[in-house]
Amino acid sequence: MRDRIDARTMFITLWAALLLLKLGIAMRLPLFVDEAFYWQEGQHLAWAYSDLPGLTAWLIRLGGTLFGDGVLAARSLFLVISALLPWWVVRIAHREVGASEGWVAGCAALLLPLFGTLGVLALPDVAMAFATLLCLDAATRMFRGISHGAALQLAIGLMIGALSHYRFIAVIGAGFIALLLLAKGRELLRDPRVLIALAAGAAAWIPLLAWNIENAEAGLRFQLVDRHPWALHLDGILFLPIQAAFVTPLLLAALVLAAWRGCGHANPAIRLLAWSGAILVGGFFVLGFFADTERVSFHWPLPGYVALLPLLPLVLASWPRWLRVATWSLAAMGVAAMFAYYVAVSVPEARERAAATKWYPTNFAGWDELAAAVREAKAGMPENTQLVADNFKVGAELGFALGDPGIRVLTHPLNRAHGRAPQLQLWGLKTNAANFPRDVPVLLVIGFGDVPYRDLLQRFHDICAMAGPLPPPRVVNADRGRQRFLLLAFEGSGSSGGADDGNDADAPVCTTPAMAWVDVPAVDAVLPSQFDVSGWAFKDGVGLARIEVLLDGEVVAEAEYGQPAPGITAFWRISTDPRHPDVAFRARVDVGGRAAGRYWLGLRLHGEDGSVEDWSEQPVRLE
Repeated sequence: MRDRIDARTMFITLWAALLLLKLGIAMRLPLFVDEAFYWQEGQHLAWAYSDLPGLTAWLIRLGGTLFGDGVLAARSLFLVISALLPWWVVRIAHREVGASEGWVAGCAALLLPLFGTLGVLALPDVAMAFATLLCLDAATRMFRGISHGAALQLAIGLMIGALSHYRFIAVIGAGFIALLLLAKGRELLRDPRVLIALAAGAAAWIPLLAWNIENAEAGLRFQLVDRHPWALHLDGILFLPIQAAFVTPLLLAALVLAAWRGCGHANPAIRLLAWSGAILVGGFFVLGFFADTERVSFHWPLPGYVALLPLLPLVLASWPRWLRVATWSLAAMGVAAMFAYYVAVSVPEARERAAATKWYPTNFAGWDELAAAVREAKAGMPENTQLVADNFKVGAELGFALGDPGIRVLTHPLNRAHGRAPQLQLWGLKTNAANFPRDVPVLLVIGFGDVPYRDLLQRFHDICAMAGPLPPPRVVNADRGRQRFLLLAFEGSGSSGGADDGNDADAPVCTTPAMAWVDVPAVDAVLPSQFDVSGWAFKDGVGLARIEVLLDGEVVAEAEYGQPAPGITAFWRISTDPRHPDVAFRARVDVGGRAAGRYWLGLRLHGEDGSVEDWSEQPVRLE
């Protein structure tokens, strides 16, 4: 009894503390780009979309309707659902394993990093976890006796899962195989009430199937074909260290052991949980050797861990005290690390300090600065100015910030890579050379880092082909330029032709934003008070007039521009800068008298057309 009270007290304390922490983070954390697109989908209500079924968008829309605008309103219902999930784990474990064990399983759910942080972001994983628990709870209840209530709960769980994500098919498949492996499960599958529940769950997929039929299977092709190589690759082995990092090593080992032991347990409900979790996690491990590795997939096995959580107390009870303490401690550190990451991302100073690292949170950063700059730029343009975004990320984030879900978006590789291009086409927002608005003023917003740098000049030329010569850009540098945007104001001359790529002498030359690179010094180099800066820079169409070297935004040197750089000219073969191949620069910087410490080195590029562009900065250290 004392153990049960202690476990219950610990669970309730943890649950309340984490809920308050998630609430605080959700209020301050900038909107993730996928959340922004789901918000945009919620402003165009439909049964299904090109990337997802409708539920995630509906929840975001309902949260905004109930609680107003803002990131917390968008995430509000996801926070509510995520707060219920640990209690459902307790419910299942309490019934199948024991009273005190139920509270222990609940604590494990709260400290499992992938599960404990659910709800901070408005993502479909929250509804998927809820649907998974509803189905598992109903199925294990029916092992004790089939009832109309349990069958109804199973139907609701299956319908929520079908409306949450394509990946819920894996949950259904794992559960179905697990039921077939058990005599009690095969008996359930013959009961009319269960069959009716399964039919209701299957019917919930109809809107998604209908959308795909009407749109040339675009969603199915993206989820099942386009994004996956479907060829054997060894990257799948990374599943093990990645899962160990996000689940924590000892907790992952305990969950695997719980699956192993549970598959042979006398209680058929425990065997169902064990087989469901093992099949799902094992299936995603095997899939990793053939499937997409470019986009984030570490969270895919989460429903499998959800099935195994109620069995965890059976394993921990058999471990020595020191191992249990180590398991709980590592799990606590893991969930704390994930919350610490979210906290750091929500603090501008922390994002800036991470600007030169590979951990920089690009998809969270720079949107407030961009929205402020767009508001200011539009205020100085005619009232009929149209806003056009370079890709779906920029369009969705600006749409959320400005309350405008109808921002037009250029054709872009990112739109296809993330399965959003068909949806933009359906909304009438897809913009290319044929329908670029040339008869009205246009403010075009380009995400500088949204294509690999080696492809950026070609991207500028592609935009020229759509919109014509690009006007001098207004540069928006967030976090020292690690997140960089270009605002291009077109006057709306009514011209219908694009710019020349350098081959048509009668067409206007493509004028692009400047391109540059600092070769010396390296990032985080330790420098004396006098040091050299060298690199290259060019600006297609007009060229650069001069280059200044900046330190913490202050001009510290004028570079000697126009040095030979034939290698740069050979690499950027499509460049039309008239100064090629003399596009290298060098400068001698003397910062004597400055205190030792970390500074940010940058460039200011002056175009022959009068444009001024501050380049991204890099950290250096003065001795």
